[in-house]
Amino acid sequence: MPEISRKGANLPTSPIRKLAHQATLAKERGIDIYHLNIGQPDLPSPNSALEAIKTYKEKVIAYGPSEGTKSFREKLTNYYKRNNIHIQPTDILVTTGASEAIIMALDCITNEGDELIIPEPFYANYETFAAACGVKVVGIPASFESQFSLPYINTIEAAINSRTRALFICNPNNPSGYVYSKEELLALAKLAIKHDIFFIVDEVYREFLYDGATHTSVLELEGVSEHAILIDSMSKRYSMCGARIGCLITKNKEVIAAALKFAQSRLCPPTIALHACEAAIDEPAAYLENAIAAYKLRRETAIDCLRKIPNVELAVPKGAFYCLVRLPVSDSDHFAKWMLESFEDNKETLMVAPANGFFSGDKTGKDMIRIAFVLETKKLVRAIELLKLALDQYPNKLA
Repeated sequence: MPEISRKGANLPTSPIRKLAHQATLAKERGIDIYHLNIGQPDLPSPNSALEAIKTYKEKVIAYGPSEGTKSFREKLTNYYKRNNIHIQPTDILVTTGASEAIIMALDCITNEGDELIIPEPFYANYETFAAACGVKVVGIPASFESQFSLPYINTIEAAINSRTRALFICNPNNPSGYVYSKEELLALAKLAIKHDIFFIVDEVYREFLYDGATHTSVLELEGVSEHAILIDSMSKRYSMCGARIGCLITKNKEVIAAALKFAQSRLCPPTIALHACEAAIDEPAAYLENAIAAYKLRRETAIDCLRKIPNVELAVPKGAFYCLVRLPVSDSDHFAKWMLESFEDNKETLMVAPANGFFSGDKTGKDMIRIAFVLETKKLVRAIELLKLALDQYPNKLA
């Protein structure tokens, strides 16, 4: 039999979706599952976007520009201007979700064998994207006790070598919910400039901030424009994950020119999805205000419920809609699988994301899970009740 590539064989499995088979089998047994494993908002997508799809009048769903329509990119610049980010439409390349934006960025700035430095924990697919590009992720551990704030800058700098091509963070962070301060961003920007490497920041959760936290974009920082690459998406902001519309933004003209070549090779972002997302940008401000209020309530509900479970600790999120939870178990992969295969209460169970996949080490995060507080509060309360019941019954629970 022909062999698949080493690249295909060695790609890491998603911790968010790797238990999908067990979930399917549980549902076939008649078990209802509360999904806390994935950042899929249940808030309705904007009416303007849905109406744009319903009233689409073109007779042919044709190819669009590889970089995205000018009208969409112009509307994006107005959105960013309201967020103190001053760019031109030519600084934006529209992509098939933030995932493609990251892959294109890595394809543009790295060669096989190069390295990315990413503070841990980080979104698990970053490692997958890097591996697909032949690039190694160098994780710099942050501590649970510090709520996963930026590791010491001298520790990060010590990891920089001749193969390092970029520093990479998600702000607000997925999976921890940590929000990096302007001072932390400036420290990273100075490193990027000093060592002449890129600074990539995934800002898809920009609006979702709590407890007075504020967000600073990498493109608000002075003097770093040639090094900075911003990754963004419509998925979370407008509850349009399935539309798969994101963007790569940079003032570095060489990166944009190179990215456009990759964009042309895949032809264009999805036409109807782009049409719908362009309409969503015009949605009244109340839409985002209501979404932010909903997530604030869900966050407070999740924190309150989790704190009532004995021997459970959480890193309190300041942004996004995730939190990392430390459990009295030694192997959260086994625990998450056990909940789908062997645990139920009134024909209900829950699905979580084991946290090991959000770290580069084999053992780090083995006692943690990531919870996405994307369910409405009544369901969220029940889901965390199921977590407590599961821990009570789990045979491998630590004393």
